[in-house]
Amino acid sequence: MKDESGTVTTKIKWKSLLLSLILLLIILLLPKQDGLPVAGQRSLAVLAFSITLWVTEAVTFPVSAAFIVALLTVLLGISPSIDGGSIIGTKVALEWSLSGFSSGAVALVAGALFLSAAMQETGLDRRLALAVLSKVGSSVRGILIGIIVVGILLALFIPSPTARVGAMIPIVLGMMSAFGIQKTGRLTSLLIMATAHTATIWSIGIKTATPQNMVGLNFIENAFPFSVSWMQWFLAAAPWSVAMSVVLYFVLLMFIRPDSMTISSGTDVIKKQLSDLGALSGSQIRLLFISFGALVLWATEGKIHFFDSTTIVLMVVAVMLAPQIGVLKWEDAEKKIPWGTIILFATGISLGTVLIKTKGASWLASIVFNSFGLSHVSLLVLMATLVGFTIVIHLGFASATSLASTLMPIVIAFVESLNVGGPLKGMGIALITQFAIGFGFILPVNAPQNMLAFGSGTVKTEHFIKTGITLTIIGYGLFVLFSFTYWRWIGLLP
Repeated sequence: MKDESGTVTTKIKWKSLLLSLILLLIILLLPKQDGLPVAGQRSLAVLAFSITLWVTEAVTFPVSAAFIVALLTVLLGISPSIDGGSIIGTKVALEWSLSGFSSGAVALVAGALFLSAAMQETGLDRRLALAVLSKVGSSVRGILIGIIVVGILLALFIPSPTARVGAMIPIVLGMMSAFGIQKTGRLTSLLIMATAHTATIWSIGIKTATPQNMVGLNFIENAFPFSVSWMQWFLAAAPWSVAMSVVLYFVLLMFIRPDSMTISSGTDVIKKQLSDLGALSGSQIRLLFISFGALVLWATEGKIHFFDSTTIVLMVVAVMLAPQIGVLKWEDAEKKIPWGTIILFATGISLGTVLIKTKGASWLASIVFNSFGLSHVSLLVLMATLVGFTIVIHLGFASATSLASTLMPIVIAFVESLNVGGPLKGMGIALITQFAIGFGFILPVNAPQNMLAFGSGTVKTEHFIKTGITLTIIGYGLFVLFSFTYWRWIGLLP
């Protein structure tokens, strides 16, 4: 925002910031805890500070990242080493605090955001959406199915649910205007809610559909001797997303049913909008081939080639920026890529890595999860509790990336302490918990894509609450069912 002089200013919630600092100091001043190194206690103090900043949004996420890196470096730099020997030193502490910035997961997210920027710059995302919608007819049911299908297709190529919803809102509003339907009409609300919820559902189903997946996967692959390819993730999570897409269709029509289920000349209006775009441009054709090539390479990772997901997306970025054959200029990408998201993403990985290195995560896991007696329950009860706990905790977070950074190191430390049938099964428990971090249906503040949909002025909080509670309950039930059946059948769980 800008003040009266035109200077850019940052909105700060001073009370929330003060609360964050108070919690930091309280934990720092607590007596030493058994089994917890001094560095671990200090990393947990920074964790409490971070959670409070993220939940209350006391400052913007990139600003919180700067605070976190500075605090970790200073507090760990003056701490004794984990074994109680010499001081860690700020040089080593800084390496730990910035470790997330060298993670391959960050490169994957950044590269995928370049692909998203290219989609927006060339207008290919709008063309794909209108092309699908032109085939679904004039019935409300058909258009709703079309919106869900478009959301799924965009999730394959655009690694940000916020960007996907941001691309779809103008298309939906343009359609409604052409149909002669009010912005606040029930059909508009129906379709905008469909874009938001589809983005959330398929952020779980597709590995590259959202940054938080990369955060959790980074911790999981570092903890267990396995990697998860794009196709392995898809085979594990996409069946749940398919089922939830069907559920979404019926839930939306149940709670936001339009007065009329048919739109006269609806198909003609959409086809006209598509026709107005003209023929495919050269850059759009090239981007289609590049995007399809990336998808094929992701899907065949570890089967017909040995390029990992990050290497594939970096090759794609190089081609997109190449002279003559490229589709994107650096100065255009610079404006469209949310660099703050990348900074937060890398900082979240750094915080989680520090929690693991200082044994703060393992100590907290033993306190939190053992207090529930989860070490001695059946696998079904364990999964039901972990998933339920994750969904409830997410109600307080506006950023799933922040939640993944906070929760996954603790969950992994707890899983490693269990005897669940070997590392592969332990990885499966952690991976399914990571899937649950994607839940964000109930409130506008539960996810950036929700806030974007709410900010369009077409939906109300009650729309999110009614549809979101129903989707959350059914989605949770499907998680429990899949834990008992499908995820066992494919070897994720013992």
